[in-house]
Amino acid sequence: MTPSSLPEVVRVAADLIRFDTSNYGGGRAEGEREAAEYVTAYLQELGLEVETYEPIPRRTNVMARVPGRDRSLPALVVHGHLDVVPAVAEDWTVDPFAGIVQDGMLWGRGAVDMKNMNAMILTAVADILRAGERPARDLVLAFFADEENGGVEGSALVVRDRPEWFAGAETAISEVGGYSITVDDRRAYLLQVGEKALIWIRLVARGRAGHGSRLHDDNAVTALAEAVAKIGRTRWPLRLTPTTSALIAGLGELTGRGTDDPDALAAAAGPAEAFLRSTFRTTTNPTALSAGYKHNVIPERAEALIDVRVLPGTEDAVIAELQQIVGDGIEIETVVRDIGMETPFEGELVEAMVASLDRHDPGVPVIPYLLGAGTDNKALSTLGITGYGFAPLRLPADLDFTGMFHGVDERVPVDSLVFGQRVLADLLRSF
Repeated sequence: MTPSSLPEVVRVAADLIRFDTSNYGGGRAEGEREAAEYVTAYLQELGLEVETYEPIPRRTNVMARVPGRDRSLPALVVHGHLDVVPAVAEDWTVDPFAGIVQDGMLWGRGAVDMKNMNAMILTAVADILRAGERPARDLVLAFFADEENGGVEGSALVVRDRPEWFAGAETAISEVGGYSITVDDRRAYLLQVGEKALIWIRLVARGRAGHGSRLHDDNAVTALAEAVAKIGRTRWPLRLTPTTSALIAGLGELTGRGTDDPDALAAAAGPAEAFLRSTFRTTTNPTALSAGYKHNVIPERAEALIDVRVLPGTEDAVIAELQQIVGDGIEIETVVRDIGMETPFEGELVEAMVASLDRHDPGVPVIPYLLGAGTDNKALSTLGITGYGFAPLRLPADLDFTGMFHGVDERVPVDSLVFGQRVLADLLRSF
């Protein structure tokens, strides 16, 4: 396909990928401003009034409200984030910010997380409005900054400073749900109805500074390394929630197997296994180390970052257990802490999402699941808005889709984007 012959949803996704909106965390980011300007122009061409909010220079958030046919109904928030995690170009097969289409796939940072969904939102709304139609209810379209840093410079500030953007809204949809997995050669869709809590912590070890050549029994680097190894090797026990219990039941029905070994059932989901197994337990992954400034100087301080994801309601207990694991000599500082959420797999919106998928892929089951990561739905929940993950994609059985979140050679099938845009437009017309 030539670029001009590509479906609009693919072209828009590729355009968004070409904006380098890398977010390094801790306030270091390229910024979302240019991508936000692109989104603003696209929405304005559809005749919508657009508002932007940039509480921090270059960290731009965008909102537009689409009037629905029945404005007495509660509004639906449809949202995405414009930032992406960084990409090391040397590790990739293609330029991660070129937005290349090859082998039937759109490649680039954000193709999976989540400029694909942003493009699906924009083009689904465009399909409705260009046809002279209106969605069933008011839509609040929101595109946030800083999600990859926990939303502290994005959605958290928007809900604090611009709550009126979301007036009348009760529910929301965003990323990491509605995509297909293949379980023992049978396709099923995962609909995200909850998220684990996010806690980013910093371990701090302190010791005596000294010359690197001496005998030294108070080395901060050694103490930190031991603490990091303990956490990294901890295997947290399996603990099911109502959502993961429902997931296991669904996988058992698909496979005809017993449900007494959730990990074995998850293995039947092929490439999605690791993604699903992480929802059954706490995870604590070391992600960064920092210490010292010269080869022959023993530093007095060493630090490590740990990405902690816990089941809703277990946050305090996990932090206390982590302190026991590392011992009193290691300080634990909380860098970012966000809530966990879990919502029943029921209600009008859930029924509408399931029905939309069924109209485009008849007879394929839809199973609830708990996301092991997090989304901007957490920020919206502080306004009483219930969020779901619904970025519908029908995917090839052999594609490790979940493994490409923050991975190398991130890519999504062109056909999957077209499918997702159609399902999303169907939902917005009908719900």
